Amino acid sequence: MELAHIDAVLFDMDGTLVDSDLAVERAWQRWSAEYAVDPAAALAVAHGRPADQTIRRLLPALDDAAVAVAAARQLALQYDDLSDVTATPGAHEVLAVLARLGLSWAVVTSADVRLAKARLGAAGIEAPVLVTVEDVRVGKPDPEGYLRAAALLDVPPERCLVVEDAEVGLQAGRAAGAMTAALKGLDGDLRLVDLTQLADGLLSAPTAR
Repeated sequence: MELAHIDAVLFDMDGTLVDSDLAVERAWQRWSAEYAVDPAAALAVAHGRPADQTIRRLLPALDDAAVAVAAARQLALQYDDLSDVTATPGAHEVLAVLARLGLSWAVVTSADVRLAKARLGAAGIEAPVLVTVEDVRVGKPDPEGYLRAAALLDVPPERCLVVEDAEVGLQAGRAAGAMTAALKGLDGDLRLVDLTQLADGLLSAPTAR
């Protein structure tokens, strides 16, 4: 993948810029106990998806109103659970490199704005552009969030790099027409061990911008 062709980077939040995996797992475990759902089944499908999508898969008999209540409860369990939320390895480094190179960036997350700002704040990150689940009609794997972020940055999607740690997010990035970088052993145009690797790759890319 040619990083010299990248004009903007679009980051997922949880598991990508912010290490919140334990907080996410605790919230779904508590929610599962309240709703009599197998927590392993919940965690198997929850990562990277909006809460309402996950709940519809877990409890297909619920109507729209009940799904909304259940999703609100799930998010409520996460708002104040920030004790071990931190930036992922290389997160601050890659953001410093983007600033040095003059490249735009955004965060596109399946969290709502309250949770996104809380977790980014706990990690010491302030996103110049933030697209949350409240800004789109359809969440990941639909590309709407990434297309919206690209439009807000005024960068064509094909000149964007989507960085994700979940397959549904990578699907969204591909559907948007962006190049993809995958964490946690997933497959993208670029496979990353951590964000330090991306920082190094951007610095060493030919200056074709």
